[in-house]
Amino acid sequence: MAALDSKASGKMGMRALIYYMTTTFIAVFTGIIVVLIIHPGKGSKAEFGKQQKIEQVSPADAFLDLIRNMFPPNLVQACTQQFKTKYGKRVVTVTMTVNETLFNSTNATQEVMEISREEAIPVPGQVNGVNALGLVVFSVCFGLIIGNMKEQGQILRDFFDALNEAIMRLVAIIMWYAPIGILFLIAGKIVEMDDLTQMGGQLGMYTITVIIGLLIHGVLILPTLYFVITRQNPFTFIAGILQALVTALGTSSR
Repeated sequence: MAALDSKASGKMGMRALIYYMTTTFIAVFTGIIVVLIIHPGKGSKAEFGKQQKIEQVSPADAFLDLIRNMFPPNLVQACTQQFKTKYGKRVVTVTMTVNETLFNSTNATQEVMEISREEAIPVPGQVNGVNALGLVVFSVCFGLIIGNMKEQGQILRDFFDALNEAIMRLVAIIMWYAPIGILFLIAGKIVEMDDLTQMGGQLGMYTITVIIGLLIHGVLILPTLYFVITRQNPFTFIAGILQALVTALGTSSR
């Protein structure tokens, strides 16, 4: 962002936002359709789902959490935690006065009743996880400021270019040794399984579902969108960014 002109980066950012929202919506819709067709969780134990507690979340609070996470008060904390509204319980006591009249007489009695009920109240909280949205918003704003500084920001641009190159080399090293660690992680989980046949079948169906969804989205939908927008061969473009795609696949990056 620092290397781009502010007007060009603004147009590019708006187009990127529209593209991201569109492809995300299509990906969610595709995933739901594939899951409904394949049913990867079919055959699992019925009591497994009953043990999970579903937390009720207000749509308004979820949207406000999204806004709050866009502007983290602490960047270091944003690397490990993100804001999330939690719900506490509060007991509310209501006092009611009941008038009673006996046999249409003038004598009446009053009875005071107290009714207590519990209500959920939103409480600010934190959950473990990288606040990627806040970091991205800060990085974009910071990059735009550096870009407007012209020559004064050249030192920072050179620093972040060198930092990016160092991180890419580190990621390349991790990608070479990651399969060894993944092998031992999977082996440890396999040893802990009680019913290897049932778990293997469920994981197999889950893997097939994920692969089919990725193929539909990556081979059909995205190239079609590229062709509709640019009127160019999408596979020529994919061949040019093949190395970046392999890196994203190896690091589980979007």
